[in-house]
Amino acid sequence: MNKKRTLLITLFITLSFIIINFFPLPYYVTSPGMAKELDDVIKVENGYTETGDFMLTTVSIGKATIFSFLFAKLKDYYEVEPKEAIRYEDETDEEYHVRQLYLMESSKENALQVAFEKAGKSVEVTYNGIYVLRTLEGTPAASILRPGDRIVAIDGHSFQSTEEFTTYVQQKDVGDVCVITFIREGEKLTKELTIQLIPTIQKPGIGITLVDDKTVITDPKVTIDTDQIGGPSAGLMFSLELYNQLTEDDLTKGYLIAGTGTINEKGEVGPIGGIDQKVVAAHKAGAEIFFAPREGGKKGSNYEVAKETAKDIDTNMKIVPVDTFEEALTYLKHLKPKKDS
Repeated sequence: MNKKRTLLITLFITLSFIIINFFPLPYYVTSPGMAKELDDVIKVENGYTETGDFMLTTVSIGKATIFSFLFAKLKDYYEVEPKEAIRYEDETDEEYHVRQLYLMESSKENALQVAFEKAGKSVEVTYNGIYVLRTLEGTPAASILRPGDRIVAIDGHSFQSTEEFTTYVQQKDVGDVCVITFIREGEKLTKELTIQLIPTIQKPGIGITLVDDKTVITDPKVTIDTDQIGGPSAGLMFSLELYNQLTEDDLTKGYLIAGTGTINEKGEVGPIGGIDQKVVAAHKAGAEIFFAPREGGKKGSNYEVAKETAKDIDTNMKIVPVDTFEEALTYLKHLKPKKDS
């Protein structure tokens, strides 16, 4: 009897441990990630060295279990997010991973274009079309296009950016028929789509989330090894590291400089998620300066949240607001060299 009771208790404890630690909930837990030095990630052929470091910052994310859910509720800067806040509806693990890698690739391409043009170096950009990251349920694209399809033309017209593509589509009237030419697994296909009012933006469209597909060729050559880091939020910091290796004057001036923000081909810096957690990650890594998207000064901007977080964690790290690559560059050029560098 004792042996049976002991066995049942052991089995109960084992099952409870498995459920608490491994049974997935319909939530994600996010927390401060890492601050990674970019001179280990980006290598410009015969590029200049730096006395300090630029760092990208990340947010750690994982599916919630009972244990991690409860832990996150008790710990500062750990957040519980509903599944739909992280993933598109019905998006598979593979589709999510591919989407993040596409966004990262687009971020790198924009950073290359911005940094090389500003440094006056040779850069050639070839626009290949747009990648479909997602189709919205109930829209014309949902039954025809798939994530990963590359749209190369609409109504026989090719475009030089997603902005041009979007403008063309949104100038059409609801009910108009357009012809989409796209490539799927090496095969060129042509289909008709009817323009529809997209509820989320209240504008005419076909119902896709997209990203540029372009080829950027530079001289000197560059390698960017991001491994499995995904998403677009390192764009600004990529641009600064690239420019610093391309030009003789060291922008870091001996400081550890972290930051975040998307970058487009015009050098405009955009907002990102998890800014508070990225500030915490940068602080833990010893960063002395942190660039945060200012978002034109609007209330509740990334910059405002970053300032509040810096105050809350009592860091001496200086939070610097930027709306463009040029603003970040100007700040760094006027920065006094670190005394002990």
